[in-house]
Amino acid sequence: MIKEKNLILNPKAKKPIVYDVLYNQTKSPKPVVIFCHGYKGFKDWGAWQHMAETFADNGFFFIKFNFSHNGGTIEQPIDFPDLEAFANNNFTQELEDLEHIINATVTTKQFMQEADVEKINLIGHSRGGGIVLIKAEENEKIKKVVSWAGVSDFSKYFKEETDDFVNWRETGVTYVENSRTKQQMPHYFQFFEDYKSNKKRLDVKRAAQHIRKPHLIIHGSEDQTVSIEEAKNLHKWHPKSQMEIIEGANHVFGAEHPWQKETMPEDLAEVVRLTVAFLK
Repeated sequence: MIKEKNLILNPKAKKPIVYDVLYNQTKSPKPVVIFCHGYKGFKDWGAWQHMAETFADNGFFFIKFNFSHNGGTIEQPIDFPDLEAFANNNFTQELEDLEHIINATVTTKQFMQEADVEKINLIGHSRGGGIVLIKAEENEKIKKVVSWAGVSDFSKYFKEETDDFVNWRETGVTYVENSRTKQQMPHYFQFFEDYKSNKKRLDVKRAAQHIRKPHLIIHGSEDQTVSIEEAKNLHKWHPKSQMEIIEGANHVFGAEHPWQKETMPEDLAEVVRLTVAFLK
């Protein structure tokens, strides 16, 4: 298997995007799968590498990447050494990053023999699930889209009636603790301003209702981070979508970081199995 780690994409006048490519070299084009991590996530979190290798073994050209402002750097793509970048992240930035990855996939000469750029599919976990749904609705290159524990509403990040929101607006910054690293992770108020300025585009419900592409929704019944009701909403808004509930599964389908085992957790393995069958 070819595993190209920590490749660098340098969009003009933008922060670099760090990405991985995995595939079995066959000199024949394979369907492309692009994976988007979620909030406070990164491409090498937990069992994502095992997941990526499984897709490659199943005949896909697999790409996973760090959003440019996720808090990682070229030198340290795992965890969050660059909290200033994290503070400046927003939804439209992530959509732009994903567009750069899609365009690089289509135009990079070294990929052309192995990647079938007429069959590009997106998978998004958690907040990334909302990002891929919006991108699939607006980009004709995308053929299928998959939500893993995906969110159905970006407005829930903003509780405008609360004292915390008023303080955020007045001070220009708010902090969220990372329970694993114990970092106080900042969000500048631009995060809300960007959402407000692009509210129609960032409406996940609108994207779900208008999408005309195959859509797979997978959610754990015991997800304490993103309610199973959000999966049901997505399915209701796009009745032709396929919904699969993994009984007993949590938000990360049994994985954790770091992941020391040689195989995926059982729930994540089932998620991958269902996704492979859907994409094929």
